[in-house]
Amino acid sequence: MPIFAAVFHKRMQQLSVAFDSLPVPVSLWKQKALAWAEAHHEAVAYYEPNQIPYRHQAFQNILGVRARAEATPGVDCAHSWQDLSLLLQQQQQTPLLGFLTYDLKNGLEQLQSHHPDFIGFPPLYFFRPETWFVFDKAKVTIFSTVAQPQVILQTINAWAFLTSFSENRLKMQARVSKEKYVQTVQQLRQHILEGDVYEVNYCQEFYAENAQLEPSSLFWKLNAASPTPFAGFLKLQQKYLLCASPERFLKKEGNLLVSQPIKGTSKRGSSPAEDLARRRALASNEKEQAENMMIVDLVRNDLNRVAETGSVQVEELFGLYGFKYVWQMISTVTGTLPAEVSAVSALQAAFPMGSMTGAPKIMALELIETYEQTKRGLYSGSFGYFLPNRDFDFNVVIRSLQYNATSGYVSFEVGSAITYDSDPEQEYQECLLKAAAILKILS
Repeated sequence: MPIFAAVFHKRMQQLSVAFDSLPVPVSLWKQKALAWAEAHHEAVAYYEPNQIPYRHQAFQNILGVRARAEATPGVDCAHSWQDLSLLLQQQQQTPLLGFLTYDLKNGLEQLQSHHPDFIGFPPLYFFRPETWFVFDKAKVTIFSTVAQPQVILQTINAWAFLTSFSENRLKMQARVSKEKYVQTVQQLRQHILEGDVYEVNYCQEFYAENAQLEPSSLFWKLNAASPTPFAGFLKLQQKYLLCASPERFLKKEGNLLVSQPIKGTSKRGSSPAEDLARRRALASNEKEQAENMMIVDLVRNDLNRVAETGSVQVEELFGLYGFKYVWQMISTVTGTLPAEVSAVSALQAAFPMGSMTGAPKIMALELIETYEQTKRGLYSGSFGYFLPNRDFDFNVVIRSLQYNATSGYVSFEVGSAITYDSDPEQEYQECLLKAAAILKILS
């Protein structure tokens, strides 16, 4: 029988259910819950850690929904930094769920973007869920301000759901040709030679038009193909993000800030011996270490804008982490946030993240605008949540699909860090390696 507890606070009700009391394994119940959420709500945010051990822990496993995405700004949703600050000033028992798009940079710095945006996410959006679920090691807890949790549980238990996913075959095409990509890398190397920048993250888009996808089904296929500690699913009306990110942008836990930039990628080996050799090769690769160090220095500078003097430190340098398709070189930078500095100020100081821009950051942002062909939108932005105590955790939106169900436009982007030592052909192959999981589930 379910473990039941009901708590009322400002109309909030709570129900805890042991995993072994669910009618199906919890992994399938999550799929049913997300399918129910997508079918009945305009705003849906789901965060999946995939039980992956990670320094400073992975995402918390949360699903939150709101029937109507457009609510009262500063009370139930946020469309701006100011709205978000107002939401966080309120004393609430609910989390805040949402995202920051890459082009928020234009308001934080004196920058502009003129490229087309074929998905159309707003620059910033957060919502206070009406119903949300928290999964821990042994139970799921359902919270709701609009319905009885017991009724929600029964609805999801009865939800018709196919355990086999439908095919979503798509022919993705590159926004730029390989020849154009190679030419652009050469041009960026010339900028580096001339001293304009040390490193710049150059990205390319793959897209399809007139697509008809089943977003929640496709998300679970992507998650199975490439499980990561900062995965997630987002629905905002008819716009979707299907995310398999391995990277944390910024976390606040108490007064501790944590940033974990990724720079350095190597393909996994096909045998244990080859895999170990590839790991060792990445660990000793001077080019990858140089790229990682540049971004570590940038992150340190960003955190020093808001952290207590002398508190910023590199907790781990050049850590090696294995994922399904790749080895990644990840460093961890921490700092102490003073009590008088807000969570929003901490995010603004570090956004957009250095691993997706370059160094120096402003010049890198200008070069990205010059050489890329479309707005990044939510790609290389951030998807995350604020807990009721104002702690937060945000990923870097990479290894992700964006989809506009109204127009049928689907897109993903991949990129790599360009330095003077970059070989254009190798950089292009690194992009394809990062795209492997998405291409696999679409073809």
